[in-house]
Amino acid sequence: MTLPTELRLGALRVATPVVLAPMAGITNAAYRRLCREQGALRDASSLGSSGTTGLYVAEMTTSRGVVERDETTLRMLVFDETEDVRSVQLYGTDPVYVGKATEILCAEYGVSHVDLNFGCPVPKVTRKGGGGALPWKRRLLGDILEHAVRAAAPYDVPVTMKTRKGIDAEHLTYLDAGRIAQETGCAAIALHARTVDQAYSGHADWSAICELASHVDIPVLGNGDVWEASDALRMVEQTGAAGVVVGRGCLGRPWLFRDLAAAFAGRQVATLPSLGEVAQMMRRHAELLVALMGEERGCKELRKHVAWYLKGFSAGGELRRSLALVASLADLDELLTRLDPSEPFPVAELGTPRGRQGSPRRVVLPEGWLEDTDGTGCSPAEDLHSGG
Repeated sequence: MTLPTELRLGALRVATPVVLAPMAGITNAAYRRLCREQGALRDASSLGSSGTTGLYVAEMTTSRGVVERDETTLRMLVFDETEDVRSVQLYGTDPVYVGKATEILCAEYGVSHVDLNFGCPVPKVTRKGGGGALPWKRRLLGDILEHAVRAAAPYDVPVTMKTRKGIDAEHLTYLDAGRIAQETGCAAIALHARTVDQAYSGHADWSAICELASHVDIPVLGNGDVWEASDALRMVEQTGAAGVVVGRGCLGRPWLFRDLAAAFAGRQVATLPSLGEVAQMMRRHAELLVALMGEERGCKELRKHVAWYLKGFSAGGELRRSLALVASLADLDELLTRLDPSEPFPVAELGTPRGRQGSPRRVVLPEGWLEDTDGTGCSPAEDLHSGG
């Protein structure tokens, strides 16, 4: 099949059909810029004439937090000065709140794309009927999507949704969710091809992406087990997806977006940075975090990324611990000089899972949640605070 070379979401044209998945505590403005910088590199050495490629989504925020101007939520709605396409993911369970939040994002924050999260497996979300639990209530799902699409329409901003296969193997929802997304005017639907009870364990079921793509006329984006650019191409070829959503695969590897841009442009590129080049990437990441948050907090934020950047390299335990406690750019610079810049990339890490995995678990739901699939008059509690 012919590979897609772009992604169209309503009036929005994305030059490479690749989306950075929103990840709590990860996809802040600094990390989005780092990934965009890499995505704009069409090959290993030159900046593509079309500039930034891909769509880079901010951390998930709650609709109520946006509407009620929650301080934590508003701090998350910070965009880099070079971020000309602003993409935000909303979480909500109340159609009115979601609609109002969508309007605020369009009118006051100049967003170009709003994504609605119906795939989160975190218990504190599903126990309130949100995230991956909500699509079980088909009418409620439709009401939320209708309010969001209606609010975004005057601004010509596309609304998309992300979901999972279902709550578990006995309670699948993704085909109905795709139908409802299409009927309510969503520009696309992204499917993480796992059930909620799987969380991030096991393997993604790409056949579900294929089935959904055959079931609806709107673009379907595939999510799950994209660890390398070759995985993305294979997913699109096997499923007919219009593009891919990348989450854990880019942790400690923002250059993955360089490989993805090259792959969808027809070039086979597998970036294998030396440890010295990885150190330069860590320094750039820290620089962007410090510019966003200040030196103390920015360096603290970098700490969570250290293990991902160094995964598979032979850096000693003492040095790793020191980097995981870094408190200033000066300290970081000194520590990075202790890494062997000539150490080659550990190719054994290619294609292996990154980030959280865990094991299947029981999904926590509101009492009686599975008793009907309608949800008319259902009013799950709307969360105020955003963040992981």
